[in-house]
Amino acid sequence: MAAVNRVSTPPRPAVRRTILLVISVLFLLPLAAMAEFTLRSTTGGYGLEHWIGLGSLQESRQYRALTRGLGNSLVLSALSLGLVLGVFAPTVIWVHLRFPKLQRLLDLLTVLPIAIPAIALVVGFAPVYRILGRTLGSGEWTLFLAYGVLVLPFAYRAIAADLQGMDARVLSEAARTLGAGWPAVFGKILIPGLRRGLLSASLLTVAIVMGEFTVSSLLSRDTFQTGLLQISQTDPYIAVLVSLLSLLIMFVLLALVSGMGNTRSRSTRRRTLTRKKDQNAT
Repeated sequence: MAAVNRVSTPPRPAVRRTILLVISVLFLLPLAAMAEFTLRSTTGGYGLEHWIGLGSLQESRQYRALTRGLGNSLVLSALSLGLVLGVFAPTVIWVHLRFPKLQRLLDLLTVLPIAIPAIALVVGFAPVYRILGRTLGSGEWTLFLAYGVLVLPFAYRAIAADLQGMDARVLSEAARTLGAGWPAVFGKILIPGLRRGLLSASLLTVAIVMGEFTVSSLLSRDTFQTGLLQISQTDPYIAVLVSLLSLLIMFVLLALVSGMGNTRSRSTRRRTLTRKKDQNAT
C-alpha cells in the first residue's frame, strides 16, 4: 500500500485568536489582581495612597532594606552583565567558529544550572564563598559569580540561536579570506549581526538577577528580593506595588527588544526583495 502523505494545515484564524486570548487572560489576570491590591486603601475603599508613598521610600527607615537591596541588585546586574558580554559571549562565539566539536559539550554544561536544584547549587557555592570571604570580603557584589552561573543557560541559547541564524562560520571565513583580522571580524561582522541575541541575553541576565531569591537568601546577602520579603512582613502593599513595577519594566524592555528584532528582519527582507527586483530587471 502506498503511503499517504498527510499535509499539516495551519490552525484557523479563529483558533489562533482564541489561543492568544486565553494566554493573554492567564498572563494579565495576576497583574490586574496585583494592581487592584495596591489600590486598596487602609481605611477602606480604593485610592492612590500607596502609589504616592513611593516617593518617601528613600527617606523612610522602614523601607531601608528594600532600597539597599535594590541598589545591591542593580550593581549585581551590571557586574553579571559584564561577565556575560565580556567573557561568556566571546567564548561562545569562539567555540562556534573555531571548535565546533565542543559545542555539544558546551550545550550540556550550560543546561546543568537548570537541571541542578538551586539548593544543591548553594551547597556547592558555600565553600567557594567561604574562601572568597577570606580573600575578597563578603560583600554582596561577590554574588555576581554565582549569578553568572545561573544565567548561562539563557544567555547561551540567545547568542547561539543568532549565531546559527546568521551563518557566522561562512561570514567569518569569507571575511578572513578577504584579509580581515579576527578583531575586524568580531567588531564589524559578528557583533552587529548578533545585536538582537546580545540584547536578549542582556535582558535575561538583568531579569534573572533582579528576580533571584534562593541563592542570595541562603548565602545571607541583601538583594532586591530579600528586601521585598522583609518589607512584605510589615507593608505588603508596597511590596506588591514594587514587584508590579519591576514586572512591567521587564515586559516593556522585552517588547522593545522584540520590536527591534522585528524591525531589523523586515528591513532585511525589504533589502533582499529590492536586490531580487534589480537582478530581474537587469
